[in-house]
Amino acid sequence: MSDTAFITALLVRIEQGDDAAREALMPIVYGELRRVAQRLLRAEMGNVSLRTNDLVHEAYEKLFPEAPPRWENRVHFLRTAAQAMRRILVDRARARNAAKRGGGNMARVSLTGLAVEGDVDVERLGDALERLEALDGRQGQIVELRFFGGLTVEETARALGLSPATVKREWRSAKAWLYRELAAA
Repeated sequence: MSDTAFITALLVRIEQGDDAAREALMPIVYGELRRVAQRLLRAEMGNVSLRTNDLVHEAYEKLFPEAPPRWENRVHFLRTAAQAMRRILVDRARARNAAKRGGGNMARVSLTGLAVEGDVDVERLGDALERLEALDGRQGQIVELRFFGGLTVEETARALGLSPATVKREWRSAKAWLYRELAAA
């Protein structure tokens, strides 16, 4: 059985309430979750007092509320984990920014992968991504998988059941929309 099939089988068992499957999943996906967390924290440019392992563990706990969620497969699980990590970082940025009462030193993120010049406030990025997801859910998913999840065009295409050409086109469109949205503010 491939890793992907094994992970999907574990996710099904977790959905059915198997706590042993949840415990077995963590060591298998930990490396991938660490890569996602490292990517997100690197983009934060040192503005977060959160370590990679702490972000992974906090997100992992959020992934398993009282009633186990339903994940379709490994990529769906990783996308959900990336979303949880992003929300944790945005929530922390909002709390820091509120504590500073709008002063300087806002939590910022580097968006070189999105072709945005300079650094962007994490809270503004979170708000912009929420607006993008509301306008075009598929483009929001592509940004999640490509930028936050670190997936390639081909991996994103497989995960979403799209052609690589469609992913490239939608990725370009999403980046342009985010650029305009973030540059305007």
